[in-house]
Amino acid sequence: MPERDGFPAGVPAWIDSGQPDVDAALAFYGGLFGWEFDERTPPGSDERYVVATLDGKTVAGIVSELHGLPLAAWTTYVAVDSVDDTAARVRDAGGTVVADAVDRFGLALTAICADPEGAVFGLWQPGTIRGAGSVNVPGAWNFSELNTDDIAGATRFYAAIFGWETSEVDMGAMKGTMVRLPGYADFLEQYHPGTKQRHIDFGAPPGFTECVAWFLPLREGVLPHWSVTFSIADADAVAA
Repeated sequence: MPERDGFPAGVPAWIDSGQPDVDAALAFYGGLFGWEFDERTPPGSDERYVVATLDGKTVAGIVSELHGLPLAAWTTYVAVDSVDDTAARVRDAGGTVVADAVDRFGLALTAICADPEGAVFGLWQPGTIRGAGSVNVPGAWNFSELNTDDIAGATRFYAAIFGWETSEVDMGAMKGTMVRLPGYADFLEQYHPGTKQRHIDFGAPPGFTECVAWFLPLREGVLPHWSVTFSIADADAVAA
């Protein structure tokens, strides 16, 4: 079975967090998830970028500054073939390009955008990092969710940018709007044959194998935002 290499355009591919104290963040996440770290900061740079790894595979980034965004927040990046072309679609669809394309030390060409409600997300045109090398395992990124009070508007906006489709889902503990990228299931089958059938067998809703994100209702008093969820093996231990 071939090892997965990157993500198709339109799939969330990377996360990083701007931190006011990078070393404190490394100590925290290293102790929490068992991450190890690879400093990617070039000599003489005022900005630090540290890549977190788990069992030798890339899982996230910790950065000292992120285009003026609030620090100590996580940003979700969606894989794209062209940052410039996608940024133009963001503007045409009513969104905002918060920070134009910039080379992140050769890791990727990125841009920071906001949807019409102000929820911030990133674009990731791969360089040396094609995306997270490990996902959905304890200590790694599991999913990203858009928290919004305008599901219909978000559906129109992100469909225009990434070609996403949506459907309402009630899986008991998980209720919300499932975001799908047509064709993603076929991509996954190349690396994990039988994935679609396994999802059917455990009762997943139609289209679940193409799920790339979730839209969730916004809690009262909270601004629209993208959040990230991590997989864990022991909730009590991680909470402690």
